[in-house]
Amino acid sequence: MLKPDQIERALVITAHPDDVDFGAAGTVANLTDAGVSVTYCLVTDGQAGGHDQSIARTTMAAIRREEQTKAAAEVGVTDLCFLGYCDGAVEFDMELRHGLTRVIRQVRPQVVITQSPHINLASVYGSHADHVATGQGVWAAVYPDARNPFAFPELLTSGFEPWSVDEIWIINHEHAETVVDITNQLERKMRALRCHVSQHLDPDGMEARVREWFRSNAEQAGLPAGSSAERFFVVDAR
Repeated sequence: MLKPDQIERALVITAHPDDVDFGAAGTVANLTDAGVSVTYCLVTDGQAGGHDQSIARTTMAAIRREEQTKAAAEVGVTDLCFLGYCDGAVEFDMELRHGLTRVIRQVRPQVVITQSPHINLASVYGSHADHVATGQGVWAAVYPDARNPFAFPELLTSGFEPWSVDEIWIINHEHAETVVDITNQLERKMRALRCHVSQHLDPDGMEARVREWFRSNAEQAGLPAGSSAERFFVVDAR
C-alpha cells in the first residue's frame, strides 16, 4: 500500500452518496491531512434512497448531492464529480467504462479507492448491485481502458491523455488484509456520516453501530484498545 507521502492525487469512486463515508472517510481524512489531493466521483445521485415517499426523486437527488458535498468537506475534500446515473440502475457496460475512464484520465491519480467488483455471498447489504457494477467498471477503467491510447479514441482527441493508476484500494473487501488506523479521524468520519440527514431515521443508532464496526476492525488487526480502523484489499495495478 502506497504511503500518503508517495501519493499526489487519489480518486474515490463509489456508487452512491454516503458509500465513501461509511467505508473510507477516515482514510480519506488521513490522506488530505498529508496533503494529498482527493477527488470524489459519485456514479449515481442516490435518488432511490431516503425514507420520505413524499419527496420527489429529482428533489432527493439534489438533496443527496448537497449532503455528499457537505460530508466531503468534513474530511478535506472539495472536488466532486457526479456521473448522474439513476440509483439502482448501474450496469457494467461500455458507457460506464467510458465515463470512469474519462474521470481517471482527468484526475490522473496514483490511487483509486472503490467498491468490490465481487458479490460477497455472506453479505447482502455489502453486495448491492450498484456497488458491484461500479467496482467492475472501475476495474476495467483502470486496466485496460485508462492507460490504453486506443481505448475510447474520442477521449484522446478531446485531450484526455492515457493514465496508469498505481494501486486500487477496495473498500472492506471480504479478503481485505490492509488495515488503516483512523482513530484520530473517527470524529470527522462521524460528522461526515451525519451530513447524510435524509438517510438516517436513527442517527444515534447508526453512529453507535459504525463505531462498533470500526473498533472491531482495529481489535481484529491487533491495534491498541480503543482504536478504530478501516479495511482495504490493495491491488497493485502497475
